[in-house]
Amino acid sequence: MTTSSLSARSFRKLGSTGPAVFPFALGCMGMSGMYGPADEAESIATIHEALDRGVTVLDTGDFYGSGHNELLIGRALKGRRREACQLSVKFGALRAPGGAWGGFDGRPAAVKNFLAYSLNRLGVDYVDIYRPARLDPAVPIEDTIGAIAELVKAGYVRHVGLSEVGPETIRRAAKVHPIVDLQIEYSLISRSPERAIFPVLEELRIAVTAYGVLSRGLLSGSAPAAPTDMRAHLPRFAGDNGAKNRRAVEVLSQLAREKGATPSQLAIAWVLAKRGDVIPVIGARKRSQLAESLGALDLALTAEDLARIESAVPVAAGDRYAPQQMAALDSERG
Repeated sequence: MTTSSLSARSFRKLGSTGPAVFPFALGCMGMSGMYGPADEAESIATIHEALDRGVTVLDTGDFYGSGHNELLIGRALKGRRREACQLSVKFGALRAPGGAWGGFDGRPAAVKNFLAYSLNRLGVDYVDIYRPARLDPAVPIEDTIGAIAELVKAGYVRHVGLSEVGPETIRRAAKVHPIVDLQIEYSLISRSPERAIFPVLEELRIAVTAYGVLSRGLLSGSAPAAPTDMRAHLPRFAGDNGAKNRRAVEVLSQLAREKGATPSQLAIAWVLAKRGDVIPVIGARKRSQLAESLGALDLALTAEDLARIESAVPVAAGDRYAPQQMAALDSERG
């Protein structure tokens, strides 16, 4: 399989029933404190720059900054044509006033309540893709997706997506309403979805919006800078795992230099080249990061390049999340 600059820059379709979108989405989570303090003016300027450069999908969650992220995006979109972007919103994660996590709520009444608040914060009358951030083990997925389907029928939602769920849940959800994409962590050092999840997506013609393509900055050489940075609590950044992963990044850096690229660009280009139906979610908080990421679209990788990169750079040491969070991921079961 070979990609080219032209194919990498071509719009990609979200599943068999979804819209055509720019080949990567702008992930806005980091603009609301998840990786430590962010500059609001620079965040809004980055959103504007992304839209001006052709990016169509803005990815957010109603729990990012406990609503701050949606308010930020709402301010950034004021005065802009609503149809110029596609809003992808995750819902359902519960947070306490101090920021602690309190589980997930996928009940139909909660789904509609969450959307009502999101529409108000974003300042729009519909969202393009709406998805539960996690599976609620106490609520059948059919009930959660059924509630979103009612919102689609009412015109408040355009398309239904999923996030971090496994093959059985994907199949059950798709029987209720067409699913346009699954959002899941996928990168050069996080390849587990290839085993059991991607074959089901191919069968059902569901696209992938891949977050963590830089493994939360690990592949770009970034590291936690403050206790408020969520990465300070992730296994891949700490102790022996962190040391092993940093050595892997050194190998990636050498391969990138041979291509005249940065490690970030090579990591993004790898994801784009692996599948024609994957849309990386790039978590740029600054215009400089956005510009670097856009450069990945001009990096062509051959099948031989992919094989060499995968052979040289091992999968990450350590889990993606702490044990309690890993146990709650439907996508990691089986």
